[in-house]
Amino acid sequence: MTETDPTDTRGDAPLRLGALQLALLRVMWAEGEATVVRIHEIVSRDRGGSASTIATMLTKMEARGLVAHRKEGRQFVWRPLVAEDHARRSMVRDVTARMFGGDPLELLNHLVHESEIDRDDLDALRELIERRAAADAGGGEESA
Repeated sequence: MTETDPTDTRGDAPLRLGALQLALLRVMWAEGEATVVRIHEIVSRDRGGSASTIATMLTKMEARGLVAHRKEGRQFVWRPLVAEDHARRSMVRDVTARMFGGDPLELLNHLVHESEIDRDDLDALRELIERRAAADAGGGEESA
């Protein structure tokens, strides 16, 4: 199997992850790599479930090229093959395309009007927009 570069963002297919898959990846993103026992220890705090369910899901995720494992003694040590920022971009792009006709302004409009965004959040959003506008006007890159 050819490993995927976790920084490679060329794949056009949207990354669609279920809640458990995302929870497992979050553990590996935070820890770098982890055994099923460690992943279960962390994930079961919020979700419950068994270690065998996690092992089965990791095997399915490996078949999709999302994770890989190495053997250490009698245990598999799992690591992510997709970077967190790539997953976030892909999933937000997919939601934007499917739910808001590909229009990011519609997504933002929805978040502002339908979510519980307080004044501090609005101020932070305004600041992000102003920095982005300034960077675009100056031809620079935004680093938010």
